[in-house]
This record gives sequence, C-alpha cells and structure tokens, in this order.
Amino acid sequence: MVGPNEVQWLSPDENDAWMSLCWLMTKLPGAIDAQLQRDSGITFFEYVVLASLSMSPGRRMTMTALAEFANGSLSRLSNVAKRLEQRGLLVREPAPENGRITEAMLTEAGMAVVEQAAPGHVENVRRCVFDALGADQVTQLRDIGRQVAAQVEPGRSWPPGAESAAL
Repeated sequence: MVGPNEVQWLSPDENDAWMSLCWLMTKLPGAIDAQLQRDSGITFFEYVVLASLSMSPGRRMTMTALAEFANGSLSRLSNVAKRLEQRGLLVREPAPENGRITEAMLTEAGMAVVEQAAPGHVENVRRCVFDALGADQVTQLRDIGRQVAAQVEPGRSWPPGAESAAL
C-alpha cells in the first residue's frame, strides 16, 4: 500500500504505454496539421472550426459553443475567426434571438474549403491511425479515449453536444 506522501511509480508496462502516448500526443498533431496546411492552406484548428460549422444546423454556432467544440479558448477562436473572416470563409454576427451573443456562420467559400480539404484529411487520418488498427482496436481506442477524457474533464463528453462527429 502506498502512503499519502509516497509516489506510486509507473510499472514498466505503464511506462511503455505512457511513452507511446507521449509520442502520439507530440507527433500526430504535427502530421495532421502539416498535411492540411500543405494540401489546403489551413491549420488543423482552422479545419476543426470550419468542419464543426459545416455539420451544425444552418452552418452556424455561437462562438462559445464553437470554442468548446474546437477545444480552444474564446481568445484563440476569436483570432482564428478573424483570419477566416478576412479570407471570406466565415462571418461573425449577432445571434438573431439575442444580439449580445456572437455567432459564427460558414460561408459558401468556407464550405468549399471543407469539401476540398476533407478527403485528404480523412486519407491522412486513415493512414496515420486506422490503417494500423484492427476493428477491435478501433473500439478500444474510442473507449480508452473517452475514459481518459473523463478523467481529465469529469462530467464532460466528447464531442460537446453530440455523440460523435467526423472531423
């Protein structure tokens, strides 16, 4: 039994798993981001913002909901939304039902970017992740991801407000 001031060190198997996860957290985002920037001229965060809007009713979301869905701060989202707005990919406007709330809405040009980027993004995700896994491992990966997410943010689910999403 470990006392309150004693560290329960990782077992060799836990350490190996942790090192694999660390590598994955470090390297996978860069591989995903690089492909999107090379092929579509957008970052992964920008893609998540645009794709989230593309799947939302009316292709619009409040900035708060969009920040939560994209897993970014309102400040980060505002900066990205400003750049995307300058490129004509989205517009921000007061919500019709409450003018104090700002909504982001995907433009036709933004939808075209999502439609152009999605096939290459999915191919890259498949190559980097799913081609290496069997069907049972995909289910395990989903379940493990949800369990770890619940430890990191208890009471929250991913994706916010939806059971699943294809990004």
